[in-house]
Amino acid sequence: MNVQADPAAMNGTHSTVSRHGTSDEFTSEKATDVAMQDTLLTPRFYTTDFDEMDAIDVTPVRAEWDPLIAEMVSDPNKGHFKKNEDWDHVDWEGMEPNLKREFIDFLISSCTAEFSGCVLYKEMKRRGSNEEITRLFQLMARDEARHAGFINDALREAGIAVNLGFLTQQKKYTYFRPKFIYYATYLSEKIGYARYITIFRHLEKHPEYRFHPIFKWFEEWCNDEFRHGEAFALLMKTDPKLTSGLNVLWIKFFLTAVFSTMWVRDHQRPAFHEALGVDTTWYGQEVFRKTSEISKQVFPITLDIDHPRWIPTLNRLEAASRQIDAGKKQGGLGGLVRRGLGMGKAALAFVSLYTIPARRHDAPAQVRLEPAY
Repeated sequence: MNVQADPAAMNGTHSTVSRHGTSDEFTSEKATDVAMQDTLLTPRFYTTDFDEMDAIDVTPVRAEWDPLIAEMVSDPNKGHFKKNEDWDHVDWEGMEPNLKREFIDFLISSCTAEFSGCVLYKEMKRRGSNEEITRLFQLMARDEARHAGFINDALREAGIAVNLGFLTQQKKYTYFRPKFIYYATYLSEKIGYARYITIFRHLEKHPEYRFHPIFKWFEEWCNDEFRHGEAFALLMKTDPKLTSGLNVLWIKFFLTAVFSTMWVRDHQRPAFHEALGVDTTWYGQEVFRKTSEISKQVFPITLDIDHPRWIPTLNRLEAASRQIDAGKKQGGLGGLVRRGLGMGKAALAFVSLYTIPARRHDAPAQVRLEPAY
């Protein structure tokens, strides 16, 4: 998992690394403090009704389930997450300070998000008795642990690391009903794929912008994310009620929340995207298009990201997020008022996004997709 799938994303906050000064002052303790934060833009740890998930019957999707599990058991990325001769030297001391700060923020957020998936999946494996489901979550926990560990190795080269064991014991857990876990995690995995593959393909064409070797690992990495999303698509397909009726409103809610969160977070990392040679607005829309096209495999709607209200309202949401953050930093009564006004603006912007009419379509009978971007 890579993108925070918090449905309350409309009240986001600004970059977390900047709260501790410049990246030159950053330590492993401060990195862990950032990972521990539970703002509305930082990745969270989730818990759910594990008994309900344990009762899932995959019989209706057996024909597609078994090949997916077999592919995951074969472990195509078993030896991938290891540094080799392609891992170039990184001049952390010479890196432009704003880029360094934002890139460390990106790595900490990504590490925490990957590890949150690992924690959730391991708990399902530990508490479940349904062999079909526990095997799936064991395989996904394996992948997410590798991802988090690989990112933490990259952070260690900058002289810092996130204490993942401490996070497991001390970070607050947020309860989500199983269906919300399905929607949020499915979207997190699929948008993670879309993000990574978009950056990877861009850097294939423009290697001069590859300022860190971790981007070379993104293709196979995002294919893990794609497979995980496939698993959640099949889980949702076992119960038609999850993608019909009033639940379509929840699907739209989570689509809007996940897309909004990504937009706000990415637009608060300008130096990072400039270093990649990527226009942040173009990148956001490109990722949304890929994710929307993929999500047609199971969701009956996609968001209208070409609507005249879409981008202007996302920008208003991002501006409101900055106002909220500024109010927090200001403190006192004036800061409280400033923060409250920002939260009101953010809520209105989110409602405006949510009320844009969605595009409807019929979901296909066969769910499974292969990564094609």
